[in-house]
Amino acid sequence: MRLSKEQIEQVKTFQKNEITEYQIYKKLARTIKTDNSQVLEQIANDELEHYNFWKQYSGVDVKPNKWKIFKFYWITRILGLTFGIKLMERGEEDAQASYNEAAKYIPEAEKVVDDEDRHEQELIEMIEEKKLNYVGSIVLGLNDALVELTGALAGFTLALQDTRLIALAGLITGIAASFSMAASEYLSKRSDEDEKISEALTSALYTGFAYIITVFILILPYLLIDNYFVCLGLTMAFAILIILSFNYYIAVAKDLNFKKRFWEMALLSLGVASLTFGISYFVRMFFGVDV
Repeated sequence: MRLSKEQIEQVKTFQKNEITEYQIYKKLARTIKTDNSQVLEQIANDELEHYNFWKQYSGVDVKPNKWKIFKFYWITRILGLTFGIKLMERGEEDAQASYNEAAKYIPEAEKVVDDEDRHEQELIEMIEEKKLNYVGSIVLGLNDALVELTGALAGFTLALQDTRLIALAGLITGIAASFSMAASEYLSKRSDEDEKISEALTSALYTGFAYIITVFILILPYLLIDNYFVCLGLTMAFAILIILSFNYYIAVAKDLNFKKRFWEMALLSLGVASLTFGISYFVRMFFGVDV
């Protein structure tokens, strides 16, 4: 089969993608010393088969994209195996239209690529990552901190009108609440007879840690800036960024609807903050308090 120059260039692009992902999976398989390394090895072999399939038609070897290898290797190492792999595989979804186009001049392409991609997806689902088992605990800590502390800071801002006092009140409230949430999560998990003490404790630590980190991020503007209304605006912006970042991570790692989860969490947090701000205004007016 003779291909045009443009078709050969397209095939070489496919080759480059496959050999790049082969190198990423191979590198991860050598680095990660768990049962997941065997799964990664199998996925790497699939990518190499993809590469060799396309090589039949280009007749040449193609070098991998070194930047992509570096980028996704470190994304995976820092943000987790499942997130890194699924983020990378999402990029392949964008190439599906090109594969369909290639199937017009290489009829075998569609079946071969579909079969092997299905196999890869089955292997990816076999990857086990402990931290994802505690997503519920992280969500609990983040969500409660965002809802409770954005509301509290909005109230403190209008009631106290002093950034240092607001930061102090917010910090005390946040730290106390983080311990309370961690303890509640531990007791909640221990109420299940099948739950081990170590697992309940880990869930509690994830909840408390997520809460306390969120607290420090939301209070940071009050420690750096004197204008309390500017601080409140920055706190709300940070809250949105936290919600955006976390929900994107979960949407990719667990194949969930990003927009729905983002808007639910954002509207809840901002709604509570607005309501608390309004209540604080009327309470301050009613009692005639002026700090």
